[in-house]
Amino acid sequence: GVACPWCHTVNRPDRHFCARCAMPMAEGPENPTRLPWWRRLLDYRNREQPWAGDRPRLRHQIGRILRWVVLAAVLALVGWALFQTPTAVSAVRDHFAKRAPLNPDSYKASRSFPQHGPDKAFDVVSNSWWGPGVTQSAKGEWLEARFRDPVRLLDIGITPGMSGRGETLTKSALPHRIEARITTDDGKTTIRELNLDQGAGFQRHKFRAQNVTAVRFTIQSAYGANGKKQVAIAEIEFFGPSKAGRS
Repeated sequence: GVACPWCHTVNRPDRHFCARCAMPMAEGPENPTRLPWWRRLLDYRNREQPWAGDRPRLRHQIGRILRWVVLAAVLALVGWALFQTPTAVSAVRDHFAKRAPLNPDSYKASRSFPQHGPDKAFDVVSNSWWGPGVTQSAKGEWLEARFRDPVRLLDIGITPGMSGRGETLTKSALPHRIEARITTDDGKTTIRELNLDQGAGFQRHKFRAQNVTAVRFTIQSAYGANGKKQVAIAEIEFFGPSKAGRS
């Protein structure tokens, strides 16, 4: 018989594989057959192939899957960070930017009380006011400011009531919820909801928007509304980034 080059078991001369270990009779451990190129490419670490009857450990496969999962997560995180970077930079810049007032070029209203037109809400004087001239909550009545050139807004300030003084607080109804419709220079509109406190004085809100040409404020509800009072707004102020010091 012929001895197996692997386990030295004697086999019949016509056998191609050992009857005991099932290894090929034509080669031994000293001269292994060269693997095809595609197997060498996939097995770049040149690991020893499992013997017949042996089951490879699963930890290699699990580890490979985990590595791919981690790699995919890292790539997704990097992609998200790259996508968010301009937004994050803009947010940080806006947060620390010095504010400067922006005055609208024109204004109008759905209706106005005599001698209390829409200009009274944008005259930078808090003891004058705009009112729609109707009692109760004035839901649906609106006040609009327009800009001739597109502006970048950072904040907005609203002084509810007939003035910024506390003694006038009960003389009118006060705006509670206001819908702000922003129009940009490309004709698109977005809606923001403003919730005001039931108190006197200036109330500031973040109001980030770019390329703004108009903002319409529509009253949705009011504090202290009844049949003898109308809603009053003493002042609406816009703030953008200061251009002081820029060349």
